[in-house]
Amino acid sequence: MSSVLIQNGTIVNADSTVKADLLIEGAVIKEIRAGIPPSAADKVVDATGLLVLPGGIDAHTHLDMPFGGTTASDDFETGTRAAAIGGTTTIVDFAIQSRGAKMRTALDTWWKKAEGKACIDYGLHMIVTDLPDAGLEDMDEMVREGVASFKLFMAYPGVLMADDATIFKALRQTAKNGAIICMHAENGSVIDVLVRQALAEGKTAPIYHALTRPTRAEAEAVHRAIAMAEMAGVPIYIVHLSSEDALNEVREARDRGLPAFAETCPQYLLLSIDNMTNAGWEGAKYVFTPPLRERGNQAKLWAGLRTDTLQVVSTDHCPFCFADQKAMGKDDFTKIPNGGPGIENRMQLLYHHGVNEGNFSVNRFVQLVSTAPARIFGMYPKKGVLAVGSDADVVLWDPNQEYTISAATHHMRVDYSMFEGFRVRGNARDVYSRGEQIVSAGQFIGKPGRGNYLRREARGGAWK
Repeated sequence: MSSVLIQNGTIVNADSTVKADLLIEGAVIKEIRAGIPPSAADKVVDATGLLVLPGGIDAHTHLDMPFGGTTASDDFETGTRAAAIGGTTTIVDFAIQSRGAKMRTALDTWWKKAEGKACIDYGLHMIVTDLPDAGLEDMDEMVREGVASFKLFMAYPGVLMADDATIFKALRQTAKNGAIICMHAENGSVIDVLVRQALAEGKTAPIYHALTRPTRAEAEAVHRAIAMAEMAGVPIYIVHLSSEDALNEVREARDRGLPAFAETCPQYLLLSIDNMTNAGWEGAKYVFTPPLRERGNQAKLWAGLRTDTLQVVSTDHCPFCFADQKAMGKDDFTKIPNGGPGIENRMQLLYHHGVNEGNFSVNRFVQLVSTAPARIFGMYPKKGVLAVGSDADVVLWDPNQEYTISAATHHMRVDYSMFEGFRVRGNARDVYSRGEQIVSAGQFIGKPGRGNYLRREARGGAWK
């Protein structure tokens, strides 16, 4: 069993910052204290001037995902390799139940997608599209298989959208099995009317994807989702929250003591509809759902991260190449595959614009990118913290390294970056996953297929 001693670094958890050494033995953290002797390990790493962080957890990715007649350009190998280079050591991806099929079929399919490819550990949420009464037992079976969370859509009528009765049934079932529902909250029926009207008026450019999905459609759906969860007596997790209107609904619920949780994404914090206005066809690079919003929403979302109205920053990583895949919607914005790349840059962007620019502390950064998703999605304390007995998912973070984000140098398998030209300070230098070094000086040195499937724990009564 090999051992690694990381000396002279600053160990940062969500609740503490301390100068200490960290000893890895095999796949777990053996000891954390000042003055661990070099003789205690096979290898000694000097982390002077570096932050020692728990590995990042991206709780919202879509690798090898079919959508709109094509498939996301990153599979489990390229996507998880890029994640590792950016300091993320765990993802939770989404398996998709096909209408009329059992959830077990979707789980088996996504296991096969990851087999022999995943470079880091991964869990799976289950997207529910079909829930007859008999299907409620499928949810319980998934929980036994370590799928501790399910996602339902209030958007995409006729494809992914579930009606309120189905959503409420799923919520009530989680009261029994302890899982949590992740909700894509937009009023899909209203949006569908607006989309049809835009097309009838000849408005086909990418910008109309954003203009037909107003913030009130998001806020109304967030309100309705929280109301149904309250009636069912269970928690709810709102994915990729994008606007002040929707944020206010979560804040009101949390002020009343409800277990309402929400994430946002770097694109909503740093980009706006201005990136699409007058961009013509280039605006297709920013077609994802919910869409980019007016710039004024950004400050409110940053405030939500500071005050814990928002608990997590994930990516919703779902890339499609601009040259060919996005081009499927050249004459009709509804045919542009929805999604964008970001799995590699999440921690860089949030550290620079969060910590360096004074939006929150480095401890809050760790909470947002690692500890909170680990707690919410049943991985803590195995993941999300540097503690004795935890998995040795460790990132040596150089707070002074400057980096310019560009498609020319990123490792995601996509031909553009949403954050092209963004300059950041702070980057992952070395990354360990379960004690194995997989990134050295920013270069991936791990092996595809080494990532393990995570059987996550349903929290059940711990939500109370």
